[in-house]
Amino acid sequence: MIKVAIDAMGGDFGPKPIIEGVVEALKYEQFEPILVGDESEIVKYIPKHFRDKISLINSTDYIRMDEHATDALKRKESSIYKAIELVRQKQADAVVSAGHSGATMSLATLRVGRIRGIKRPAIATFMPTIKKEYAIVLDVGANVDSDSENLYQFALMGEIYSKEVLNHTNPRIGLLSNGEEDVKGNAVTKETFQKLKDNPHFYGNVEGNDIFKGVVDVVVCDGFVGNILLKTSEGVADTIVTMIKEEVRKSGLISKVGALLMRRVFKALKKSIDYAEYGGAPLLGVNGCVIISHGKSNSKAIKNAVFQAINYTKADITSKIETKIKGR
Repeated sequence: MIKVAIDAMGGDFGPKPIIEGVVEALKYEQFEPILVGDESEIVKYIPKHFRDKISLINSTDYIRMDEHATDALKRKESSIYKAIELVRQKQADAVVSAGHSGATMSLATLRVGRIRGIKRPAIATFMPTIKKEYAIVLDVGANVDSDSENLYQFALMGEIYSKEVLNHTNPRIGLLSNGEEDVKGNAVTKETFQKLKDNPHFYGNVEGNDIFKGVVDVVVCDGFVGNILLKTSEGVADTIVTMIKEEVRKSGLISKVGALLMRRVFKALKKSIDYAEYGGAPLLGVNGCVIISHGKSNSKAIKNAVFQAINYTKADITSKIETKIKGR
């Protein structure tokens, strides 16, 4: 049975939504959750009839959001350190954390280690498209500076994840640039283009607006650009929803039918941009499954993050990335 270690203490709202999400996941999937955190707090939120299905590892320390990521390396009794160690020691197949993302990345990279041949790991996230599917974008924050070899490897990892987890049979890879023409981009993207051009799945350069049109299934960029893209997209989505609601409120709706239609539209739009729908971002390139969830994750987000960890493990993404890199 797949074992998933969960950092129960790191989220913005404490252990309650994290444990509720794990319990919800248990209703749909068979797996062994290992909750790492303050046992005296955790047991308060586990329903009695689920206690025999959940393992606990006590940890009264956790990394606060305002602390430095490097502190985690010294805090061996912290919840995220212990959760990561379970994966390193093969006592767990995956780890899910809504805690300090920098601490999670640092520990995963240094303690679990990188897949052989991978120079740098990348955080992958999901962008909604008009085709009602998700495009995977990487890197969105693990690396500020990346060279062409890093971007090339991001493309290969994204291709595997898109195919094996998102079920895109022939995932199209796009290189994020300031124009779709082959000659566009900076020195790094131009070098990356040359490395990718012989890949049968490579679409070519794409611009930011192409992502949401679903032109490609995998979008490759460095972590600096990717993080700005992610935060800007989240901000634009929230702003559009707020503006539409405000305009509807001002103008008033003519009929109840119109009001019902608008509610349905808002519900569909909210669902498509809600991070809780996919739960978290996989850290691709480390020698194990690491899912980084939003600090504000609710129980639904944690449930879906656990599902993602299970799907990642079932698809054996780690070994497939290693094989792909070795055979390039």
